[in-house]
Amino acid sequence: MKPESVVKVVLCRPQSAARALEQSSAWERIQQRALEAQIQAKKRAEGEANKPGMLFIPGMDKYMRAMPNYLSRSRLFAPVAWEKRQMYEGSDLIDGSEKVTLKGWGRQLTEDVADIWFHALYLCSKAPMGQAVRISRWRFLQDLGRHSGGYAYDWLHRGVIALSTFTIAIEARTADGIPKFSIGTRASSRVMHMLDGFDYCASAREYRLCMDPRWREIFANREYGLVDWEKRLRMGQRQYQAKSLQRLVSVSSDRVQRYGLEFLKKRAQYGSHMSKFRKNALEPAMRELERLDVIAEGRIERSLKGAEQAVWIKL
Repeated sequence: MKPESVVKVVLCRPQSAARALEQSSAWERIQQRALEAQIQAKKRAEGEANKPGMLFIPGMDKYMRAMPNYLSRSRLFAPVAWEKRQMYEGSDLIDGSEKVTLKGWGRQLTEDVADIWFHALYLCSKAPMGQAVRISRWRFLQDLGRHSGGYAYDWLHRGVIALSTFTIAIEARTADGIPKFSIGTRASSRVMHMLDGFDYCASAREYRLCMDPRWREIFANREYGLVDWEKRLRMGQRQYQAKSLQRLVSVSSDRVQRYGLEFLKKRAQYGSHMSKFRKNALEPAMRELERLDVIAEGRIERSLKGAEQAVWIKL
């Protein structure tokens, strides 16, 4: 008779509490080092962004100008009279966006001042950003299609001052809420002037304009629109609403574009009744853009929800 088989049961000793604690501490140290590395990388990136460097914007050239989409959608620049400009004190300049925060401080900028900013950015991109660029006042006015009389020089100087004194804070986020870039929205980041500064040399009759190097960080996000500069300069006198719409058209690559009239009226800072905005501002602006082949078939119709909207085809 065979002896009964003996089954040996080997009990594994559980991991000691001390060893588990040691491994937990090691993991926490790894996480801490990773976090510190991320913080240092962010600081280095911010440092690089603040260093003078060339601004390269694909598509911007002698005949095209560029503006970040966030600015073009906002009411930062508006087709309002100079004497009717609002004072912003940290006001939100773009509504209903979970992906962008844009705040402004200073007297509201008008649509004609947008022309100055467009051309100043183009000229400053020819040198490292942050470095002062010498610009002839006469040549600047000629490039904007303006005469060089006393009123024009006063207008230019007033616009340069307005851009130099207006500051913004801007942050763009992904759909998950992760910041793409953040300027002036956090305690560790200073706000940014639309024009970083200027000097005027009376003897040479020229400006020395300077743009904040952090514009490179904003444009690096590749969310900007290109505006046909020649067509903009060919717009009729005081066609500021048309110029404003031209910037808005550039924001999207969609061929058929639709915008609610309430949004357009608020963006334009138009104070009168909607019927006057439709008749005296919006419709003439669409006709001007059609004349210049910026859009086609501009019209006002009802959306599926019954709200009035402007519709056009982008050319």
